[in-house]
Amino acid sequence: MAKRKAVAAASKKRKKSSDDAAKEEEEEGTTSKSQEEDLQKEPKKTRIKAPKPKVETEYFPEKRNMEDLWQSAFPVGTEWDNMDKLSEINWCFSNLESAFEEEGELHGKTVYMFGSTEAQMLNVNGEEKVVLIPIVVAVDSPIPPSDKIGVKSVQREKEEVIPMKTMKMAWVPYIPLEDRLSQVDRLKSQIFTMACTQRRSALKHLKIERVKQYDYCLPYLQSLKADEDEDDTVVNIMFPLEPPIVCDYDWEMDEIEEFTDNLIMEETLSEDKKDEFKEYVKEQVRERRKAQRQAKEARKKAIEDMDPKTREAMENMKFYKFYPVQTPDTPDISHVKVLYINRYYGRAHFLR
Repeated sequence: MAKRKAVAAASKKRKKSSDDAAKEEEEEGTTSKSQEEDLQKEPKKTRIKAPKPKVETEYFPEKRNMEDLWQSAFPVGTEWDNMDKLSEINWCFSNLESAFEEEGELHGKTVYMFGSTEAQMLNVNGEEKVVLIPIVVAVDSPIPPSDKIGVKSVQREKEEVIPMKTMKMAWVPYIPLEDRLSQVDRLKSQIFTMACTQRRSALKHLKIERVKQYDYCLPYLQSLKADEDEDDTVVNIMFPLEPPIVCDYDWEMDEIEEFTDNLIMEETLSEDKKDEFKEYVKEQVRERRKAQRQAKEARKKAIEDMDPKTREAMENMKFYKFYPVQTPDTPDISHVKVLYINRYYGRAHFLR
């Protein structure tokens, strides 16, 4: 009897455990289903894209129509090794550009331009240094000033006049920026610049004497008037000694014997070099007189051979000499400006 009661109690306990487990499973299922329904009811989250970084627009100053006008005029007589020095300073020739604009003094005129350089001691950022200043000369003329160039001999100081094409130079039309997409042959340019087609990369293949010729070039002009030094009686002496004797000798004012003795007294010249020095001075005087005589004859013949229109144009030519304008980036050059151009052109009519 007792055994039967124990079995019944154990059976009842197993049933209760089974019912409890079933109930727990039912509750868990209900909870999972409820959670799933709740998740479905929740609003879907929208993915927000990160904004792209804002790119700053870079603006470049608009180029002026004739910004490179001054650079197109070859700097005649400047040593090739010094060409790069012209870009060390941000030179500005807005005065040259404005001269060709409406109401400018060169507007509508036919103009021939060439470049040059002048070495001056200037204050650059608080430091005194030699600066190569670019110069532009504008010739107001209906005809080219000349098709020749003056060149000093490499061996001697004597100058000779040769065709520009010998030095690969020529007058070429200048095309403003706004017209460079047009057909060049249809444009009627009134601005011409002296250009040089000699490539710097090819200089190493040339003889030194040929390269040096470019250092001695001067824009040539057959003036109708006598040069300022055409009747000058002074010669520059550079007697080859170590160190050389450098002085000026005036063949009208100085007497060669007395002049030489003074140099000996000053211990500039030794006694044993006296005769050699005197002969050297006489030779320099003969060469100078010959050059002056030839210049007079050439000028006279050139005038005689000119047609009336050419002569009229030559007589009415006007020379404008332009220096860079003052800017915060450039040194002060106001105290070094001069009218003088070169021995052929003499002085400019206008300084800018």
